[in-house]
Amino acid sequence: MEQEKRLYHNYEKNVQYIHDYLAVDKSFDLIHLDVKYAGKKMALFFIDGLIKDEMLHYLMRFLAELEEGDLEPETLQKLIKRYIPYVEIDVEKDINNAADFVLAGPTALVVEGLDHVIMIDARTYPVRGPEEPDLERVVRGSRDGFVETIIFNTALTRRKVRDRSLRMEYMSIGRRSKTDICICYLEDIADPRRVETLKNHLDSIDTDGLPMAEKTIEEYLSGKTWNPYPTIRYTERPDTASEHLYEGHILVIIDGSPSVMITPATFWHHLQHAEEYRQKPFIGVYLRMVRFLAVFVSLFLLPFYFLLSTEPELLPDAIAFIGPKEVGLIPLIVQFLLAEVGIDVLRMAAIHTPSSLATALGLVSAIIIGQIAVEVGWFSNEVVLYLAAVVMGTFATPSYELSLANRVTRIILLLATAIFGVKGFIISITVYILYLTNLKTFYIGYFWPFMPFEPKALLNVIVRQPIPYDHQRPSFLNPKDPDR
Repeated sequence: MEQEKRLYHNYEKNVQYIHDYLAVDKSFDLIHLDVKYAGKKMALFFIDGLIKDEMLHYLMRFLAELEEGDLEPETLQKLIKRYIPYVEIDVEKDINNAADFVLAGPTALVVEGLDHVIMIDARTYPVRGPEEPDLERVVRGSRDGFVETIIFNTALTRRKVRDRSLRMEYMSIGRRSKTDICICYLEDIADPRRVETLKNHLDSIDTDGLPMAEKTIEEYLSGKTWNPYPTIRYTERPDTASEHLYEGHILVIIDGSPSVMITPATFWHHLQHAEEYRQKPFIGVYLRMVRFLAVFVSLFLLPFYFLLSTEPELLPDAIAFIGPKEVGLIPLIVQFLLAEVGIDVLRMAAIHTPSSLATALGLVSAIIIGQIAVEVGWFSNEVVLYLAAVVMGTFATPSYELSLANRVTRIILLLATAIFGVKGFIISITVYILYLTNLKTFYIGYFWPFMPFEPKALLNVIVRQPIPYDHQRPSFLNPKDPDR
């Protein structure tokens, strides 16, 4: 238990101590305001975005009407019982506790000559409607999500992470747009070299503006411009972002975007979902296994099925039934390519379709593709069946960016198998794995811990560990504090 630290007898020392303790200079949303009322110097400490501005302005105006000498004698009692007309008010004699309370939202008032800090609980939390992010829904859990205002997003993060080592460093990017950027990390955990590297990368961005917000920044940070695979993870959930902060990741919050960037992010980070941690560990393991299987099916099922359909001699007698009995009027590879393009067309149409018409669009698509196309001989029944399985695997991928990249990869594997047969199938998959192995995300192997191989870390990736037994932070982040 930490020893109580009383306030100094010197006002300037108290103010400077809290200023340094909270590292006000390192976080733009931490406000230190010096004022003077009734002839006494005072200092306010609060977090921008977590206070009621109108209430604070009212209290300051009320105090500004005091004359010199109105607070003498018994300054503390007069302030809390007469001159600060607010219900939720308290005093704190421990200067460390007072500073920690500021991180939770209340305002700290330091008054010259007092040996207590006055805590004014005029906090408010930024919220949106009851809807949660569409791409990251959970059965159990919070329904709040990041919004398009950077101050609200930093406040939502502060609400989850009440740690005095949490840093919110402000930057501005864009010669014309001057877009507000916030680099968020836990100073006691995150690797300082990675933080500095990210800052240098952001400082080097030279552009007029950020019309696409986080996507523009990703293209500057990713390095390989034509790489389809995401090296940065996005989330719209404050709880997901906070969990990554505790692991040692660095967040990039951009004004105008409800998505927060998580850096660095490996291939396996894009397969994680909050639902796994909102259920019991055994259920979480099952959900993760199903998700991994679905992603595997979305990548390799169609090329493998096409290979077995075109070269039936590869099939053992037990599964000789695989393959269409009637190919149809169109070659099998063309059926697959047409179906892939058709699904993307439907996806784009759904984006631009009002929600009230989405059901009608789904019914029309099912009738046209699932029934009429088969009846007229364009597609075979098996093609529709396997394609449906692949589409479900694609939609089960938590990361939208990863699902799009896997879709492009699937088409490439299909074409290689169609052109070169067995050799094309094997070589294309080998090249695919080697490509991901050599890919880097902020100088870290994209396929870690599969390559470079770390068995214990790989087990944690495959099996969702119970929280009480998950004591280690990911080693590839090189955290300053490796133990949870």
